[in-house]
Amino acid sequence: MNKITPEQQRNANLLIQFIDNSPSPWHAAASLSEFLERAGYRRYYESQCWDLNPGDKGYAIRADATLICFRIGASPLQQTGFRIIGAHTDSPGLRLKPRPVISSGNMLRLGVEIYGGPILATFTDRDLSLAGRLIVKSNSGQHETRLVRCDQPLVRLPNLPIHLNRNVNEDGLKLHKQNELPLLLGNYESESDSNRALMSLLAHHAEIDAETISGAELCIYDTQCGSFWGAHNEFLADSQLDNLASCHAALCALTAHDDSDATCVCGFFDHEEVGSLSYQGAGGNFLSITLERIAQSLGLSREDHNRAIASSFFVSADMAHAWHPNFPAVYDEQHRIFVNKGPVIKHNANQSYATNAVTAACFIGWCEAAGVEYQHYVHCNDLRCGGTIGSTLAAELGMRTIDVGNPLWAMHSLRESAGVQDHCAMIKVMEQFFQCGRIPAGVI
Repeated sequence: MNKITPEQQRNANLLIQFIDNSPSPWHAAASLSEFLERAGYRRYYESQCWDLNPGDKGYAIRADATLICFRIGASPLQQTGFRIIGAHTDSPGLRLKPRPVISSGNMLRLGVEIYGGPILATFTDRDLSLAGRLIVKSNSGQHETRLVRCDQPLVRLPNLPIHLNRNVNEDGLKLHKQNELPLLLGNYESESDSNRALMSLLAHHAEIDAETISGAELCIYDTQCGSFWGAHNEFLADSQLDNLASCHAALCALTAHDDSDATCVCGFFDHEEVGSLSYQGAGGNFLSITLERIAQSLGLSREDHNRAIASSFFVSADMAHAWHPNFPAVYDEQHRIFVNKGPVIKHNANQSYATNAVTAACFIGWCEAAGVEYQHYVHCNDLRCGGTIGSTLAAELGMRTIDVGNPLWAMHSLRESAGVQDHCAMIKVMEQFFQCGRIPAGVI
């Protein structure tokens, strides 16, 4: 069993800190922007003109939850193309309804919608709270976004005792999605406007006047911080490892160096867990327009922009299903992947993943150059395979694409587990991609 190195421990500590500071997609984008600002990146707005030159570093945000950042390379863009890594800021879970407060007996409950495909049972008996964004009206009458996070445990979804659910260990915990998911908030004594009381509570945590709140988008999050486990603390556990771990690795790789020949880009997208077809999703036009604006600002013609796209490469980074020794039947025997054995190349003949033989060969070359182990994953044939942003953006951009990720246990649980060594390995291969990630000569 390999001991954890100081570098691996440092990167894992930073990952947990990043996740714990990002309890919602809007907080994740804010954490990413703070990271970039410290690294000397300048914010650009879509509604303003962009004037870019080689060496410039910048980022843009859409809908407060999707962020694209870039570093302009020294070599002509039409020759080197773009080097792009994409990941997503959202995670499956529960979202508060617009008028969530339900009065039941002497209890106030909060109604929720299911976002994406979470493992609902993992939300029971946890210290849950609320985080997201508020839309507030300023003194000038303009609407602004204000992040809010209730740090203390605020709501809970208690299990029934086994005496009232005798078959739970045989049949599994099954929750009625409409009637049994509302979260317990507290006691009440009157039929006053409980929704207004909730807004007052949120306003207190956001340090604003409740009367200024015009709208809210709120996630349910686990207040327990990330932690390490295992005989040598070689594993880490936290919420949202899928897919904030990929976001963090990509950002660390991008900001590790201030120069490169190629123009390097990271795209961190909201709404991947619900299909990506939205204003801020990977199925929207944010990335393609950003690449066009970079090319135009650098003076490229349409022909040269097309040449740049033809020389570009896109890495779709999302987590992968680690082999679980208690459930061997749900894995392809020849393509088991193991925690702390390196990044995973994800294959699917039906294009749930965008990997092909050429892009896999390129990624293997970058792993070998970085001294990083790699693995191959194929989903079990009798189970439906999940998807990523890879195939969506490969089609939209017309760009060579690969799907990769690090091994993960309990994907879509409220508390997932991954490997400390894998996170550091992924950062290294992403650095190699940004610095030396040319497509080998002769590759079609």
